[in-house]
Amino acid sequence: MPRPVIDRRIKTMPSVTLFQPVGFCSHQEQADVVLSLDEFEALRLADYEGLYQEAAALRMGISRQTFGRIVENARQKVADALINGKVLRVEGGNTVIQNQEDPITRVAIPTDRNGNIFPHFGHCAVITVFTVEKGHITAEEQISSMSHGGCKSGLANELAKNKVSLLLAHNIGEGAVRLMASFGIQVVRGVSGHARTALESLLREGSLRPSL
Repeated sequence: MPRPVIDRRIKTMPSVTLFQPVGFCSHQEQADVVLSLDEFEALRLADYEGLYQEAAALRMGISRQTFGRIVENARQKVADALINGKVLRVEGGNTVIQNQEDPITRVAIPTDRNGNIFPHFGHCAVITVFTVEKGHITAEEQISSMSHGGCKSGLANELAKNKVSLLLAHNIGEGAVRLMASFGIQVVRGVSGHARTALESLLREGSLRPSL
């Protein structure tokens, strides 16, 4: 019995769904290339936003292996349309649109064992993750940074799996910022003091917004 196909999450419907070569004649006898909505989303995440496949797969609610197959098929279809001058249509696929009004966001902050923001992200032992709903902190947990043996890509992947979309830090290098962005995590630098107090202050000021 074949395995059921899981609906893939997409951010929104594309505004343009038909691409046609200049000088195209409707009498040309070649089939259109059809790019499914999940293939379009895979291209958007991997090639437009520049996310790692692990992060893009999490966004779509699928495994990394499945995402890899989807994005490879999508790239082959786009190449076929460009090289052979075919009409490209975007339609179909097993997809659901993400809830754009989700009021919940997850914020990660590198801290010491007492909950104070650690001076430098690269040397912290603990990441404190806060759940924020409608502008208020509703939960708090800690993730060990040292369990990844200094591998920040492993830590970024774990944060993404924990649905973290924002990282607050006092000092963090450009390489780490780019790495976090590749996992769909935005970074705010220059934050200091006690982690929970600093986050509550930013929330009161309206400086933070939930992000998907």
